[in-house]
Amino acid sequence: MANEDKKDFNTMLHDNKDMPKFQTITDLKSIEKYGGDRMYFAPPIDYDKIMKQIPFGKVITVGKIREYFAKKNGADFTEPITAGIFVSIAAWASYQREEENTPYWRTLKANGELNEKYPGGIEAQREMLEREGHTIIQKGRKNIKYYVKDYESVLFDVS
Repeated sequence: MANEDKKDFNTMLHDNKDMPKFQTITDLKSIEKYGGDRMYFAPPIDYDKIMKQIPFGKVITVGKIREYFAKKNGADFTEPITAGIFVSIAAWASYQREEENTPYWRTLKANGELNEKYPGGIEAQREMLEREGHTIIQKGRKNIKYYVKDYESVLFDVS
């Protein structure tokens, strides 16, 4: 995202954009990749609600949130692009609020990767996670990425 200081993320968080909704996809590669043709779109506020449930010392991935929404709503999968965008919106909305903060730093990208699009970037997320007892590891030589070590062992079950 760009120009975060000029956007009202709390307004964006509460704009449901005609969601929730379903879409039937016909692209065979996507159907094979996601395991079906029934795609669910969750509104931004739903991501925020799940992210608020993650307790101190625990983490979850965007993928696990997507799986939860698909299962809960009878879909084969939840749309991945909007999921990533809406998690970032929830993070920035929390950052802009003085009350009812969302512990967004506990929501990770795939494979436990830290999210560079959160307020303060990877360094801020790393610092907050380390304060909660997590160990962050670095992978890669050229395209360096940061992950929560053994993140799978601490996933919070939202089902």
